[in-house]
Amino acid sequence: MKFTPEHEQIADTVRKFVAKELNPHVPEWEAAQEFPSHEVFKKLGDLGLLGIKYPTEYGGMGLDFSYSMVMAEALGDCTCGGVPMAIGVQTDMATPALARFGSDELRREFLAPTIAGDYVACLGVSEAGGGSDVAAAKTSARKEGGDYVINGSKMWITNGLKADWCCLLANTSEGSPHRNKSLIVVPMDAPGITKQKIRKIGMDSSDTAQLFFDNVRVPQRHLIGQEGMGFTFQMLQFQEERLWGAASSLRGLDRIIDATIEYTRQRQAFGKSILDNQVVHYRLAELRTEVEALRALTYRAVEMYVGGKDVTKLASMAKLKCGRLSREVADSCLQYWGGMGFTWDNPVSQAYRDSRLVSIGGGADEVMLGIICKLEGTLPKVAK
Repeated sequence: MKFTPEHEQIADTVRKFVAKELNPHVPEWEAAQEFPSHEVFKKLGDLGLLGIKYPTEYGGMGLDFSYSMVMAEALGDCTCGGVPMAIGVQTDMATPALARFGSDELRREFLAPTIAGDYVACLGVSEAGGGSDVAAAKTSARKEGGDYVINGSKMWITNGLKADWCCLLANTSEGSPHRNKSLIVVPMDAPGITKQKIRKIGMDSSDTAQLFFDNVRVPQRHLIGQEGMGFTFQMLQFQEERLWGAASSLRGLDRIIDATIEYTRQRQAFGKSILDNQVVHYRLAELRTEVEALRALTYRAVEMYVGGKDVTKLASMAKLKCGRLSREVADSCLQYWGGMGFTWDNPVSQAYRDSRLVSIGGGADEVMLGIICKLEGTLPKVAK
């Protein structure tokens, strides 16, 4: 990928924002298990960072996805995973389908204020009985008069407690589970919605909710694109989510390796620094090489995506590698910190807790492997 001065400018703006507006508050937000998303998102919106790839007529910059990738990578300077993830949901997970397929009226009503940072968005796909199995979603939206009447629940919803609207996947007809679903914009102040906080083992500063919909009414004009295309639209949204996830991990992985090099250089054991042991510095060299390999894969996938190519396989590979490498780096580096790595207020233990989600959210490792196998033609044939 070739980076322009505009790429560098966006990256620099994001890094400065992280240093000034995010990192000083991370300990407080982690302890509170939430962060002031409306306040933070409004500041991001004022900088134009919430609509980098979206049309200028709705307040965006009108740039391509490579600029969103640059922002995602720069967010890796944040010393926790929860806040960048919440931002990513706003920019690259809950909004792509609305921006691409929504009516002009719907985009002006919901996309424009989301880009401005006045609204917080969430994505309602996963359910208690179906996370990675999107086709198994049971939430329904039946037509009644000019409305959809929504019943069901959604699970593990990032930004769910504070969101102003939800990009909701629901069954709008009977029939094939891949053709009976639609994406619908649901205002989160609609009567019949209740929320329950979910406590997690990491990503503490990101609020996560279970949402319940009890005869929730929204106008049928809140449909995104065509009815029955929701599964397809969500698969397209997953492309950008998975690329965003891989890009957002890169600087964080480098940061943990950097911190471990510095700590092991200073820490003494048996008359020399920990870093002086060949097993340690060789292992850190291996991990750094793996990060660079992931960076190259991610950059290539983004470049092809911007060029209009189908990157389902590469995005799945990047997502798979990102999840596994995030666990490997955090676990390996924690070992070299010894007892200090097992304390709570430590950058490596923070990464250890937060990174575990990467192999689950946005499609589990096993789902990524299934997609790759399918596209490679290596799945076993099913007997008829």
